[in-house]
Amino acid sequence: MTLSVVIIARNEERAIEACLASVAWADERIVLDGGSTDATVKKARALGARVEEAFDWPGFGPQKNRAIDLACGDWVLSLDADETVSPELRTEIEAVMKFPAANAFRIPRASRYCGRVLRHGGWWPDYVTRLFRRGSARFSDDLVHERLLTDGAVETLHSPLQHDTYTSLEEAIGKANRYSTLGAEQSYVRGESASLWGATGHGLWAFFRTYILRRSFLDGGQGLLLAVTNAHATFYRYAKLWLKWR
Repeated sequence: MTLSVVIIARNEERAIEACLASVAWADERIVLDGGSTDATVKKARALGARVEEAFDWPGFGPQKNRAIDLACGDWVLSLDADETVSPELRTEIEAVMKFPAANAFRIPRASRYCGRVLRHGGWWPDYVTRLFRRGSARFSDDLVHERLLTDGAVETLHSPLQHDTYTSLEEAIGKANRYSTLGAEQSYVRGESASLWGATGHGLWAFFRTYILRRSFLDGGQGLLLAVTNAHATFYRYAKLWLKWR
C-alpha cells in the first residue's frame, strides 16, 4: 500500500519544512500552493515535495479536494501546513494501511496556542478525519470549517497530530479576522441574516462556552486568550454578516 500526503498552503514558510520533514517517509508528498508570496514554494521543492499552484481561491474544502485529485497513492493523508506527524503516529498509520478496519480514520490533534498545548476549551482531543483510502472520501465545499465526507464507518487512531496553530497573539487575531470574514460570506450565500444584538449574544455565548463549559480556564492565561479570541471571532462573523445585508 502506498501513501500520498497532500497539503494546501499559502505563505507557510514558517511551518512547511517541519510538516514535510515529518512525513518524509511517505511515498508521495504534494503541496498545493495558493499563491504564496514568501518562500513556501521554494522550501517545499527543496525538501523534494511535488508543488502545484492554484492562484484562485475557491475555499478550504474545494482547495483540499483539488489536492486530493493530485494524489496517486492507495491512501491519502491530508495535512494542514502547521501540522506534523510524530513517529508514533507514523507507526500507527502504517499499521492500519496494512490491515485496515475501515476506509477512513480520524486522528486526535494536540494544538499549541501561544506556546502551550491546550487540553480544554474544545481543543482536545479535537478529532479530525484525515487518513482515508483514495476515492472513498471528499471534503465538503465549505469556504471554512470544511468536513471530510466519507463512505462507510470511520475508525479512530490514538497517537495525535501535532498542531502548532498560533505562535503569537497577533497571528491568532489575524486568523480570527480572516475566518470571521469567510464565515460571514458563507452564511450570506446561504441566506442567513444577523443583527448586532444577535452578534453580541453569540460572542458572549462563545466566551461562556469556551471558558466555563469547556473549561479553558484550566489552561491558564492561554485558555483565557482562547476564550476571548473565540468570542471576538464569533462577534465579528455575525457583525460582518449584518453589514453585508445593509
